[in-house]
Amino acid sequence: MSKLTEKILVLDFGGQYNQLIARRVRDNNVFAEIKPYTTPIEEIKKENYKGIIFTGGPNSVYDMSSPHYDKEILELGVPVLGICYGCQLICYMKGGRVETAVTSEYGKIDVKVDKKDSLLFKNIPDSVVWMSHTDYISEPPAGFEITSHSADCPCASMENADDKLYAVQFHPEVTHTEYGNELLKNFIFNICGCTGEWKMEGFIEKTVEALRAQIGDKKVVLGLSGGVDSSVAAALLSKAVGSQLTCVFVDQGLMRKDEGDFVENTFTRLFDMKFVRVNCGDEFISRLKGFTEPEDKRKIIGTEFYKVFWNKVREEADGGFFAQGTIYPDCIESGKGDADKIKTHHNKVKMPEDIKFDGIIEPLSNLFKDEVRRVGELLGIPKELVWRQPFPGPGLGVRIIGEITKEKIRVLQEADAVFRDEIKKSGIENELSQYFAVLPDIRTVGVMGDHRTYDHLIAIRAVTTDDFMTADFARIPYDVLARVSSRIINEVDNVNRVVYDITSKPPGTVEWE
Repeated sequence: MSKLTEKILVLDFGGQYNQLIARRVRDNNVFAEIKPYTTPIEEIKKENYKGIIFTGGPNSVYDMSSPHYDKEILELGVPVLGICYGCQLICYMKGGRVETAVTSEYGKIDVKVDKKDSLLFKNIPDSVVWMSHTDYISEPPAGFEITSHSADCPCASMENADDKLYAVQFHPEVTHTEYGNELLKNFIFNICGCTGEWKMEGFIEKTVEALRAQIGDKKVVLGLSGGVDSSVAAALLSKAVGSQLTCVFVDQGLMRKDEGDFVENTFTRLFDMKFVRVNCGDEFISRLKGFTEPEDKRKIIGTEFYKVFWNKVREEADGGFFAQGTIYPDCIESGKGDADKIKTHHNKVKMPEDIKFDGIIEPLSNLFKDEVRRVGELLGIPKELVWRQPFPGPGLGVRIIGEITKEKIRVLQEADAVFRDEIKKSGIENELSQYFAVLPDIRTVGVMGDHRTYDHLIAIRAVTTDDFMTADFARIPYDVLARVSSRIINEVDNVNRVVYDITSKPPGTVEWE
């Protein structure tokens, strides 16, 4: 990435919304990057940030085991905005008092603005904000003014305008805060003095120029999954170096109906590159025979995939570079501690030691998913790929419960295709964050004509969500559900029952395995 003249640092103290804060800043065409609270102060000084945002966090500032930071960061002359825990941390670092609140605040809370001439609250009236705290500022530090309050929080925000230090107890980054985006804009533009230079058109132009300079006349090999990230990375590299790019596409037989053909046709038709497709569905099914545990299946699919992929790369590699569709969330070092492992994920590819490249290229490593999609649109990638919903790395392997067989794959592909077709026809496709069919390891009794049947059950799943950290089941109209059920049962052989999953996340997950 070329050197940017204006950047905002999001210093992560373990808050669940750290990525959301950075995305909100970037929505205003200002580049934001996330670093953990363990980042040395000298490293921060070198970057010449226009502003710094302290994130929230689950801890109490007066607990010495909680994340803290060098007080010097508040003396750099760089504007600082503390959010939730970050607000309390500023108070604590500057000598104020933070205590356990008599009444904790969670959810939507009415806040009254006390300082109408505050730059942070410019054009922001009394309004609803999103609170989530058990501690509160009982006494602001010397030199700070209270700028807003709620019924149970005497200091909902505070500032020392002379020192460019601002703090809010609520979360402006979430949509539940009515004027949250306006508050962040005020901080970014009115306080930090940013102009908004971070735009995707400029990103493409500068990235293509940098890729050409880096690659020269050498070759590049990219693993193309057909997902959004690898597809946009392939399009960027094609624009930069054309036929010097080889894309290796492994079709393991666990994709959605006709998806492999769609990916191949798209990239061979639209882009200048060498496209290598490896069809190995039978080998994967053979390798999975007899396995039913989700983690076993994931590991087998992952291991087999990389074995096939790297064997093909060995044939194609001739020095040069290896490219990946790594995006920014894959690269962020979190301020949190260890989290429970819910399921195995594969974000970055580990290269076998015997394969040698001159370097690794990750052209999207500074972008969030929504930015990657905007780049894809500008590069002319079809909407079906750019707005492709999240699809698990093991593909349909984790949407088939129990043992995976060729017959089960056929049933699920056909049922899923019908479900997707009906959602598209109904006009509600854009209202759903993700939707798909699942084939549980269940057969049920049914009656078709005058005959008893004992066939597969299909479960359909559709959710709405802002961030996939939580999700709710979609309220699909009954008439749409009825058409989906009727078509699946009538058009897909060996299915006699359809059910709709109405579980939210939590307690469930979006995927079944």
